[in-house]
Amino acid sequence: MSSLILSMSDIECLNRQINQLMDCKPLPESDIKVLCEKAKEILTAENSVQPVRCPVTVCGDIHGQFHDLMELFRIGGYLPDTNYLFMGDYVDRGYYSVESVTLLVCLKVRYRDRITLTRGNHESRQITQVYGFYDECMRKYGSAAVWKYFTDLFDYLPLTALVENKIFCLHGGLSPSLDTLDHIRQLDRIQEVPHEGAMCDLLWSDPDERSGWAQSPRGAGYVFGQDISVQFNHTNNLNLVARAHQLVMEGYNWCHEKNVVTVFSAPNYCYRCGNQAGIVEVDENLNYSFLQFDPAPRRGEPQIVKRTPDYFL
Repeated sequence: MSSLILSMSDIECLNRQINQLMDCKPLPESDIKVLCEKAKEILTAENSVQPVRCPVTVCGDIHGQFHDLMELFRIGGYLPDTNYLFMGDYVDRGYYSVESVTLLVCLKVRYRDRITLTRGNHESRQITQVYGFYDECMRKYGSAAVWKYFTDLFDYLPLTALVENKIFCLHGGLSPSLDTLDHIRQLDRIQEVPHEGAMCDLLWSDPDERSGWAQSPRGAGYVFGQDISVQFNHTNNLNLVARAHQLVMEGYNWCHEKNVVTVFSAPNYCYRCGNQAGIVEVDENLNYSFLQFDPAPRRGEPQIVKRTPDYFL
């Protein structure tokens, strides 16, 4: 029997862990080690352009805002009744990165065909050491072991997903090195996010109002114009590029004459930006509907005295 097939005791254990995490209570380090090993097996079998069926609800950045993730599930529906595609940035910035990412990975192991997790630019060793996840793991577990289990797992996440061959979903944006989805399928993704190159661009780039390509002010990736996204969609027979990565005040934002949509699912980002969050429901006929939501009530997060966040990251 394949180790990817869950036994009844596995299912009972995962259900218990999911219930514990839904109460915002972290799992013990030993459970996270086992969970990440199981998730690694599942993700190894997935593609760098992971196919996804409709209907599906597409979500953007979460950034450790656990109670807002609970609000997202309340608004969008709970697994396994609703299928989900998350486009990265599960950790950093918020106070509950550990609980948020553990819950999503638990749901992946329990309902692997119902939830797709792609990689964001924050699913990286270097970024998480600066923007909070590493420090949170040290604070909650007293060592870097849990941080290491998760950052090793992040290397296995698909870079992108493809809904019914028509909606291309990824964290950041396009790359001057990649014309086709087949080029992305050929990338060796199981590594730390490089500082440059195609894999980096997919996780860091942004659409822009100018035409063509330009260096990104983020210091990684590119900005790309409408001419680029129109050509990419035409070449690959796509209806749409859906991506996350940028704070948008309404939770979602169309650009490039509806060739690209940005989805951002962390309301009141960093607990101070005042934005709504958005998710996109895609039905069996590839029709889109957008759901917006406000932050969940604050529950125990300390009052914010940090400097204004650097929105670019």
